[in-house]
Amino acid sequence: MKSRLREILQPAVIVGALGYFVDIYDLTLFMIVRKPSLTDLGFSGQQLVDLGIHLANLQMIGMLVGGIIFGIYGDRRGRVSLLFGSIILYSVANILNGFVTELWQYEVLRFIAGVGLAGELGGSITLVSEILSKENRAWGTTIVATVGVSGAVVGGWVAQHMDWRTAYFLGGGLGLALLLLRVSVAESGMFTALHAPAAAGVKRGQFLALFTSVPRFLKYLRCILIGVPTWFVIGVLVAFSPEFAKLLGVQGEVVAGLAVSTAYLGLTVGDFASGALSQLLGSRRRVVGGFLALTLAGILAYLLVPGLPAAGFYGIIFFLGLGIGYWALFVTIAAEQFGTNIRSTVATTVPNFVRASLVPITLSFGLLKDAVGMIPSALIVGVVCLAIAAWALAGLEETHGKDLDYLERF
Repeated sequence: MKSRLREILQPAVIVGALGYFVDIYDLTLFMIVRKPSLTDLGFSGQQLVDLGIHLANLQMIGMLVGGIIFGIYGDRRGRVSLLFGSIILYSVANILNGFVTELWQYEVLRFIAGVGLAGELGGSITLVSEILSKENRAWGTTIVATVGVSGAVVGGWVAQHMDWRTAYFLGGGLGLALLLLRVSVAESGMFTALHAPAAAGVKRGQFLALFTSVPRFLKYLRCILIGVPTWFVIGVLVAFSPEFAKLLGVQGEVVAGLAVSTAYLGLTVGDFASGALSQLLGSRRRVVGGFLALTLAGILAYLLVPGLPAAGFYGIIFFLGLGIGYWALFVTIAAEQFGTNIRSTVATTVPNFVRASLVPITLSFGLLKDAVGMIPSALIVGVVCLAIAAWALAGLEETHGKDLDYLERF
C-alpha cells in the first residue's frame, strides 16, 4: 500500500493538482464575478446577460487557440515547459484584469487569460499519465482533478468576501507562486525517449495530422464530443442560475457565485468517484456512460421542477456537478487514445475544444431563447448535447490498462 501511495503521490501529481486548482479558480472566476464586475463598469439589466455571454465566449475562444498552441508546444518542447508557459500567461492576465476600467480591456484580457488557461489540464494529465504505471495512472489523474476543481469552491468563497478586483489579483498571485513548486517536477520519460536516436525522424505535435486520416479524425472528434455536456451545465445552467431561478419561481435568492461553488463541489465529488470507479470496475466507458445518465436526470430536475426553495435548487445544482464529474476521466481517455508524439496535442486541445463548444451552445441557447423561451431552449440544447456525447462514447475503445508507450505514425 505504501509503495502504491509513494508512486502515485509524486511531485508531478501534487504540483499538477495545485496547478489545476489555480487554473479552475481563474477559469471560473469570471462566471462568479460577472454581475459585480460588469455592474461596477456601468452595465445593468439584460446587458449583464448579453455581455456575460460575450466575455465568456472570448475566454473560450482564447482557450481554443491556446489549446492548439500549448498542445503542439508540449509535444515538441516538453510537458513541463508547457505548464510553465501556460501558468505565466494566465497569471499575468488575471492580475491585469483587476485593473480594467473599460469593456475593451476586459475583452482583451479574458481572451489572453483563456489562451494561458488552455495548457494546464492537458499538460498535467499528459505528464501524470506518462509517469505513472498503467495500473495507477487513473488514481493520479483523479487526484489532479479532485484537488483542481475545488478551486472553484474557493473562488466562490473569495468572491463573496472580497472585491472582484481583489479576487483577480489573488488568482494571478497564486499562479505566480506556483512557479516555484514547478521547479521540482521532472519531465516525462516517454517524452524524453523521443530524443533518443531510435526515435529520429518521428514527427511530434502534428496537429493537422489529426485531420488527415478519417479513423484518426473520428476518434479525435469522439474524444471531444463526450465532454460537451459538461460545459452546457457550467456555461448555461450554472452561469445563469439566478435568471433561471426567477423563471422557475425559486423561493429565495440564488447567487451566481454560490451556484458555481456548489456545482464545483459536486464536480469535486464526481471527479473522485468517476476516477475511483474506473479503477475498481476496470472500465472508463461504462463509468462515463453512467455519469451521462446522472447528468440527464439533473437537467430534467433543474428545468422541470418549479417553486423549489433556494436550498433545494442548490441541491440540484450540486447533483448536476456530480453528474458532470467525469471531466478528468474524459481527458484521461483522450490522452490514452493516442501515441506519445501527439499525446500532449490531443490531451490539451480536447478539453479546450469542449470549452470552446460553449460558443455554439450559448449561441444556440440564445437563438432558441428568443423563439421558445429560456427554459425550453435550455432543455432542447441540453438533451442534444447529451445525445451527441452518448453517440461519441459508443464509438471509442476501452483504454483502461492500455500501455501508453507507443508512437503514432503519420
